[in-house]
Amino acid sequence: MDGTKNPQHGRTAYHFQPAKNWQNDPNGPMYHNGMYHLFYQYNPHGPTWDAGKLSWGHSVSGDLVNWAALDNALDPTSPFDANGCWSGSATVLPGGRPAILYTGIDADRVQVQNVAFASNPSDPLLRDWHKPSCNPVIGIPADVTGNNFRDPTEPWRGSDGLWRVAVAAEVEGKGTLLVYRSADFLRWERNPGPPLHASSPAVPVLECPDLFPISMAAAAEQEGLDALMAAGGSSSGGVTHVLKLTDFAKEDHYMVGRYDELAGDTFAPAEPERGDDPGRWRRLDHGHLYASKSFFDARKKRRVLWAWVDENDGAAEAKGWAGIQAFPRAMWLDGDGKGLVQWPVEEIETLRRKRDSGFGPEGTEVGAGGKVEIGAGIQSSQADVEVVFEIPSLEEAETLDDLEWALDDPQRLCAEKGAFVHGGVGPFGLLVLASGGLQEHTAVFFRVFRHQGKYKVLMCTDLTRSSTKAGVNKPCYGAFLDVDVEKDRSISLRTLIDHTVVESFGNGGRTCMTARVYPEHAAKGRSRTYVFNHGAGAVKVSKLEAWELAAAAVNGAGGGGGSVAPDVATVWSDFVI
Repeated sequence: MDGTKNPQHGRTAYHFQPAKNWQNDPNGPMYHNGMYHLFYQYNPHGPTWDAGKLSWGHSVSGDLVNWAALDNALDPTSPFDANGCWSGSATVLPGGRPAILYTGIDADRVQVQNVAFASNPSDPLLRDWHKPSCNPVIGIPADVTGNNFRDPTEPWRGSDGLWRVAVAAEVEGKGTLLVYRSADFLRWERNPGPPLHASSPAVPVLECPDLFPISMAAAAEQEGLDALMAAGGSSSGGVTHVLKLTDFAKEDHYMVGRYDELAGDTFAPAEPERGDDPGRWRRLDHGHLYASKSFFDARKKRRVLWAWVDENDGAAEAKGWAGIQAFPRAMWLDGDGKGLVQWPVEEIETLRRKRDSGFGPEGTEVGAGGKVEIGAGIQSSQADVEVVFEIPSLEEAETLDDLEWALDDPQRLCAEKGAFVHGGVGPFGLLVLASGGLQEHTAVFFRVFRHQGKYKVLMCTDLTRSSTKAGVNKPCYGAFLDVDVEKDRSISLRTLIDHTVVESFGNGGRTCMTARVYPEHAAKGRSRTYVFNHGAGAVKVSKLEAWELAAAAVNGAGGGGGSVAPDVATVWSDFVI
């Protein structure tokens, strides 16, 4: 199949998705024996979450781009997971044996924690997993309410040689993170001290926690941090960590802080003024993304993030599938020591085929009210676009002094001041997945405001005109950037476009927004991409790269235009694609 063709039934071309049926949370991503593994919540019985009992799907890759599906790693076959194998994590034990900790919904529909081990650790594909009869290894505690006890983190080992894992629980009506310890990975005891985290009663349920060491320095230092935690190095005084929590059915938030095992497995936040409720913490992604899970990539010595992006069109039954994963992102600590930087893993560049350079020389101005098509020579519905805007003047910036509410609600501000609401400095940015007459388009843009003598930059993704299809959710997403635009006078934007998903990275990946879109025109004709400026003054484009991306080979679904990485090709005959 031609890699530039529009995939059937609105499929993406290079994002991870199963060939059919439902998927949601990424589980236990890992790198082992030369292969990347992604496990994920999967319903083999149909394209919806509730039609049947969930399993762990399993796919492998040599490059994080091209994926081959294997048989399910875990199915609900035992009393301790009879009603579903829910989310969890994976690690590699001393001696090289991979292990999984996961939530099982037992025969009485109680949430318990189970363990599974790779039957043959030398098998690079890890095709067979054994669930010992001693499961569940962690039963539901007596003080857990609402049967909310799930999603164990990736286990880590302390300097005392004990394994630790954190499990999200509702304790006394509060979203809580309980730490358990074990010497043998089979018998676990709850930490007698306070929980690693406890929210207020306003947040009774947390999901999909993640706790990991992080560095802003070279990859070798990040590798050392991960090795320290995995092998049981001392963390006396604390090691910089990220605690990520998912507020039930809402968003992923995180806090940077210091984890200290010698102080009773405690976490001291770097920004305590944000409080205990994750909703006030920093957003991992300001768009449509949920249930993220990270892992340390020993091959490239980096931390990599996966995250679920579900559907917004209500058409799962008709399509026969639902859910994708965001393209994997490298992740590191920003220079301020409080925020994260996310960026598509470099392997995406292996999909680059054609580059469009028809916009003009560096420094080309886009005047007030201007709109310039870019990427006319490439397949714009399957692209990687990077642009840097320079702002010659900030004098026309609109004031926020009479809109104090907007500081706490940038999403509403984006909705009220959309891409076609002309302003002072901005809006300017990209119109992607656009039809010829702009009846359909998704706008990713910036707008500069003045507030109490300083400047604030708003980033928006506006879906209100993304589709003419009925029944599609079309919100606006928004966030203020942490950037000194008065000093820098420039703002960068990178946007990945893949038929029904738009992932945008503002300010070098310090602010991210993911959106699902369903343009009807794309099934019949060509999509377009434009640089636009609806501000009062001109902006300059100091850098613009627009690449057409080939389709990756993903679980036998979609394209087939991507080349198979050599280390995947060596085992390709083992798969049924």
